Order: sequence, then C-alpha cells, then structure tokens
Amino acid sequence: MRADDAELQAEVVGLTRDLIRIDTSNAGGLADETPAAELLQDYLRQAGVECELVTRDPARANLVARIPGGDGPSVAFVGHTDVVPVDPRDWTHPPFEAVVDDHGYLYGRGAVDMKNELAARAVAMAQLARDGFRPAGDLWLLAVADEEDGMADVGMRWLLEERPDIRPTYAVNEGGGERLGLADGRTVVTLGVGEKGTYPARVSAVGEAGHASTPSVGRNAVPLLGELLRRVGTGMPAVQDHPLVQAMLAALVEEGPDLVDALERASRLHPAFPDMLPALAGTTMAPTMLGASAKRNVMPARAWMELDCRILPGTTEADVEREVRARIGDGVAYELEWPEPLIAGSSSSPDGDLADAVRDFVATEYDDATVLPSLGTGFTDSVYLRAAAGTAAYGFCPVRTTPAEVLEAGYHNADERIHVDDLLLGVRFHHWLAHRLLGTGDAPA
Repeated sequence: MRADDAELQAEVVGLTRDLIRIDTSNAGGLADETPAAELLQDYLRQAGVECELVTRDPARANLVARIPGGDGPSVAFVGHTDVVPVDPRDWTHPPFEAVVDDHGYLYGRGAVDMKNELAARAVAMAQLARDGFRPAGDLWLLAVADEEDGMADVGMRWLLEERPDIRPTYAVNEGGGERLGLADGRTVVTLGVGEKGTYPARVSAVGEAGHASTPSVGRNAVPLLGELLRRVGTGMPAVQDHPLVQAMLAALVEEGPDLVDALERASRLHPAFPDMLPALAGTTMAPTMLGASAKRNVMPARAWMELDCRILPGTTEADVEREVRARIGDGVAYELEWPEPLIAGSSSSPDGDLADAVRDFVATEYDDATVLPSLGTGFTDSVYLRAAAGTAAYGFCPVRTTPAEVLEAGYHNADERIHVDDLLLGVRFHHWLAHRLLGTGDAPA
C-alpha cells in the first residue's frame, strides 16, 4: 500500500467509526441524525468544503456540501445518516462501538448500510478540496435523514422540494458494487440502475360478527382471511416481461423465448439469485400485517391483512389492483383499500457517462469482472432524485475484499461489517469518478 493510501485508509476508517458511534437508529420515524450531519460538516469544513445544514426538524438535519464548479454537468455523492434499529444481544461486538477485529473487519450498525459509503464519499470530497480540485460543474455531497423510514418527510424528498438549486446531472448512491462469483466461472460487479416502487394494499375479508361461544352463528371473518392468506402465499410475483428484467437476464444467461426458463437458469448462477431474481421479475405482495377482532369473545365481521406490494418501474395503480384481485380470486367476499399512495419505481439508463465510468473502473480494478446492471428490490433516495431533477442516479460503491455473503448478511442484521480495504477502495473510486465526470483532463490513476 502506498503511503498516501495508508493515510487515506486511516482517515476513512476513523470517520466511519466516528459515524457508527453516533446512534442514529430510525425507529418508527423517530431518530436524531443531526449529530452525524454536524460531524460530517465539521470534517468537511476543515478541508475547505462549503457546508450547510438544511432542516425541517432540528433533530433531523440534512447536510448539503458543495465544491462549486462551472456550467458543466454536476455530480452528487449521496448517502443517508440514519440506520435501522438493532438488538445488541445478537452481536459479536457492540453495534455502536465500531470495533475493528484482527481480520480487518469493521463491525457496527451502519457499517454496510450505509455509513461506510457516506464516509468514503466524504473523504474523497475532502481530498479533492485539499487538492484544489475545480470541477467543470458542481460537486455535491448530500447526507440526508430519514431514508430508512421516510414517513416523517424530513429527508431527500423534502430537501429537493425545499432546495430547487440541488438538481444534479448525475448521482451515485447505495445499491451496487457487490462482487459476485458465478457458478459458470464468471465474476460480475453489480451496478444499481433502478429500484422498485411501493403501493401497499389492505385486504379485508368480510363475514358476519357473532359471539365466540357459538362459532357457527354468524360468519367469522378470521377463517375467511386465512383462505385469502393461503391464496396470496408468500407473495412472490407472476413473472412480467419488463425491459429491466430482460436486461439483467441477458447479462447473465443466453435468453430463450421462455422468460420463466431464463429466470430459473439465471437463478442457479449464485446463491443469492434464487431469492433476489424472482422477486425482481414482477409485483411482489408479501403479507406483513394482520388484524381482526378487538375482543377475544367477539368473532369479527372483518379481518384484514396488509400486503407490502413492491412494483417495477412503470407499474400503475390499476396494474397493482388487477394483480392483487387476480391473486385473491373469487368465492370469498373482501374489500380492497390502499393505505398509502403509490411511490413509483424508477431507473436510469444502463448506458451513459456514469455507467461507462463504472465499467472502466471495474475493468481496471478487478480481474476478469464485468458490470451487471441490476434492479433493487428495495427503495433508495435515488427515486426522489430522478423524479425531481431527471438525475441519472446509480447505486455503486465498490466492494472487493468483503465476500458477498458477508455483505448481504449484514443488511439490517446482526454483525454488520465491512473490511477496511473496501473503505479505501470506495474513497479511491469516488475521487476518480469526480475527475472522470467533472475534471478538465484525464482522471488520475
């Protein structure tokens, strides 16, 4: 390792540990992200970066940092400061102590999702500022609150509404960068080009109330709901013919006329694929919440379940209603409601300047690896950037040393951890990307 790399690694490891030690757990829309935003602000100001805190709630600040540029295209480094709640009893090391073990793994809530990426982006920006980098267009760092829940509406969606000057041409966020060794000998590195949206449904089985001591009087809605639950099952989707699904499959297997067959063959290439790929191939409708009588001795006239419907980009309310009704079928009376408005899925082109830059970086840094454009089953703030600004937003932070199974097991789980070498790789990538997209000459080696 070069001396300057060793210094950068120490810097990014230190910043990541400092961020992890600030408990920004987002429990039911309640969190305190401001201390993390203030830490990043103090750190970046020391490097000469313009910073401000933009708040709707004083406890939940968003950091907006900028290296101003000319009239050229602009880039945003994006991340969120909140994390999901944690049960420390399940951890090898306390989740907010940021322990680095003897093998070089940094443990802590947020080590993977996503204080690691946020720290790498901040250190790259600080290094650029110290170098006197003058970009062709603005370089932003957006460290936002409330991504893990969103219901408080104090994070990215609100920030972009409040600040119409923040309209980056490109953005790089979470959602890609995993290195996957495939069963056929190939290696792919994921590039997140889009995310599914959401449109939750509430299905209420309708019966007739009665006294629980005489179960045959009336028509208890709970067994009726049980039948509807059986029909929904786990909520896996019917496979849809969608261009993003086709693009992923085309990169993995030689497509035939049967989309289901291509999906099955692709799923055999990696242990993560049997769960991930089928879930991407249409509208999922996992049953996650149930409710019925408020009293044990009353058989309810209505019993309900909520379905967490995750939808492909381009899916409409009418599409989801049609699919839910088709899954539920006939023969049981029910009512269908929509507790929240549709949040559309969205995507950016798998081609273009930023995607091409990622391919070039992977070709340089990895042996015999290719980029796999991928769609996220979950949600990221890139959705809001695309909607507000037409931003070409992608998920990518390179991970080469941490095995994919360790990385995936850490998301929202115990023993979340990242190898410190990947923190340095993240800094190097973002430093390189800023020069590639905003520099006036060649990107540095």
